[in-house]
Amino acid sequence: MRTHTVVYPGTFDPITNGHIDLIERAARLFDRVVVAVASSQKKGPLFSVEERVALAQTVLTDFDNVEVTGFNVLLTDFVTEQGANCVLRGLRAVADFEYEFQLANMNRAIKPDFESVFLTPAEHLSFISSSLVREIASLGGDISPFVPAGVADALYRRFGTQR
Repeated sequence: MRTHTVVYPGTFDPITNGHIDLIERAARLFDRVVVAVASSQKKGPLFSVEERVALAQTVLTDFDNVEVTGFNVLLTDFVTEQGANCVLRGLRAVADFEYEFQLANMNRAIKPDFESVFLTPAEHLSFISSSLVREIASLGGDISPFVPAGVADALYRRFGTQR
């Protein structure tokens, strides 16, 4: 029996309700969803890859076909290691498309059978980004509509703020 696996890569710094919405949609479409938390040291993440993996695992426990793991290799290699040839990417706005289009074509140039699947989050979640959530949390703002409670707590602890 062939299983269909999709890899959803990102920094997830932190995972947001928008990410979770896409994961839920993917979990209905694919047999296996691998949430791949990128090390992304060049982005200077707030949380370590281990912390980001742990936060994602905590909020995704209700999904039987979703796994969370960190990675620090070329995405096309990681996807192959996972027995997949497909990645999931989210598109929040038209501005995301140009970058994602370039990335999809570069990945396909590296690995010709590589496919990218694009999903859009629910409209009420389409404006959420991890960087905006971090900024609001750093100033003590209410981030409860944008992230699960455990993620909000971790952000407030990291910034020494509280809501």
